[in-house]
This record gives sequence, structure tokens and C-alpha cells, in this order.
Amino acid sequence: MIKILFIGDIVGRPGRAILKQRLKELRAALGLDLVIANAENAAGGSGLTVKIAEELSQAGIDALTLGDHVWGQRGFESQIDALDYVCRPANLPLNCPGRTVLTLTHGDSRISVFTVLGREFMKVKANCPFVTADELIKTLTSQNHALIVEIHAEVTSEKIALGWYLDGRVAAVLGTHTHVPTADGCILPRGTAYLTDLGMTGPYASCLGRERQPIISRFIDGMPRPLPVATKDIRLCGALVHIDPDSRLPVSFKPVILRTDDPVSSEP
Repeated sequence: MIKILFIGDIVGRPGRAILKQRLKELRAALGLDLVIANAENAAGGSGLTVKIAEELSQAGIDALTLGDHVWGQRGFESQIDALDYVCRPANLPLNCPGRTVLTLTHGDSRISVFTVLGREFMKVKANCPFVTADELIKTLTSQNHALIVEIHAEVTSEKIALGWYLDGRVAAVLGTHTHVPTADGCILPRGTAYLTDLGMTGPYASCLGRERQPIISRFIDGMPRPLPVATKDIRLCGALVHIDPDSRLPVSFKPVILRTDDPVSSEP
């Protein structure tokens, strides 16, 4: 079996801190073979930098995905190609820099991961996530023992629809972007692991990772104001998938939520 942990949106310094503090211990306790994480909010809550990507790699993450804030940090578009463990959303326009797929190895097994952006209520120009996923699956299936698809989207129905659409064709369809872990994790009828949202890795005494009062005030009066990243109730959230490389499908799947002071065991 290949044991993979996919971590939800890393939010700012607090999200990075819990990963540096707990991830290596978690890898050892769970016997993880690979760790993948969404890092689109890792730099101050928006985007990624080379320095932070390297920091997350050193913390024990094998692959970093991105979402609608992919270009949130100035100059990152000229740096992303040098990071061979980072991929941008695959359904961005073709002329965008960055890798569209990351392929990881464990022993003789090859696992590819890619992200597609949803298009409902998202401001980033993106091609159809269903068509993009189809095209990549046709290319990648024969070359890999498993495929993992991240759907970074605002609308729950769009995520769920993609899960059903890809059921049986990929090992997992995992949602990110909305920062709240959902309770619908399951293995679908044809064998694909599915979760609408992994939840964020960051501060939960917040509004989606930001300090509460500025958000509340903004809802009340509509006035713009800074939205600093919050600092309390830090949690690492994601999902653990055990994949059989022969069937290319998971044999087990479960959400993972770890607080800063939680003990780590073989069954989180």
C-alpha cells in the first residue's frame, strides 16, 4: 500500500509553524510514504514564495499544489519553473508558467497529482475543469499507478459533480479553497476517495484564517480594511489515503485533524 497524506490550504505563518512542529512526527507515526499540500495561502495568506516553498519542503512535504492565489506574490511567475515540486492549476491558460502535473515515486510506484480550478464564483480565468481532467487522465493513466485530483473551487456542487464524474478513473478527488473541513468523506461506488473540502491548515479561531473583527466589521459596513492572518487554535487538516498500486484505487480513506498539542498516534 502507498500511504499518502494530502494537507489542506496552508494559511500563513501559523499554518507553516504547525507543519514544522508536527509533520515529521506525524509522518513517522502514520508511516506516510508521501505528503502533498496546497500552499496557495502559505505566504501571508495569499500566494507562495521560493523561500516558503523551500521551508515547507524541509518540513517534510513532497509536493505543493496551488490555487486561485497562485500569482499572489510579486515575481513568483518568474520563479515557479525552478521549483520542481510545485505545480500550478492545470486548467489555467496554456501560456502560464509552471508545471501542470507533479509525478511522485515510491519504490516502483508512480503517483501523479494535479489541480483544477472551479469556475463558479472564481475570479481567475480558467478552462473547463472537467475537460482538463479528462485530457490529463487520458495521458497519465498508463504511466502511473495512481492519480490524485485536487479540485480548488468555491461551489460545493461543482466539487461534488467532479467527484462523481471521475469516480473509478482516479484514486482520489479532494477539494480545497473553502478552508472548512467537510463531513462527507467517503469512497464512491466505483472506488474513488472523495472529500468536498480538506479544511485549512492554520488558525481556526478566525474567519477562514483571518482575524475575526476586521471581517465582521467589513460585513457590517462594507468598508475595506486590512485582513491580517489570525494566530490562535492552529490545526493541521487533511486526509489520509491508502492506495493499492495494482488496482490504482484506495483501500481506505479518512480525514485527519491535528491540533498543536494533540498527541500523535498511528490512528489520528
